Amino acid sequence: MDPPEINRAHRLKQGYEFTFLSDANAEVIRRYDLLHPSAGPGSVDISRPAEFLIDAAGTVRWENITTSFAVRARPEQVLKIFDDLGLSAAGRGLGG
Repeated sequence: MDPPEINRAHRLKQGYEFTFLSDANAEVIRRYDLLHPSAGPGSVDISRPAEFLIDAAGTVRWENITTSFAVRARPEQVLKIFDDLGLSAAGRGLGG
């Protein structure tokens, strides 16, 4: 839900080369049912943490949605999901 300038600064500071989604109006957050009302500082609405694996056709193949910002999928968990779904290393964006 951060505005573009905050996302841009964070992206540059961390050295990421891809664009971050800025969803200050919570349109995408609502579409994926991730709104966590009044859970932020000062009781502002925030997004629940979530990770998705979306295939090339746009189908959500896996999701991990939590209510705690501290809970995230571990890399080995995500790689196991790729394996369980029968996705190749090339499909992971990990090369050939």
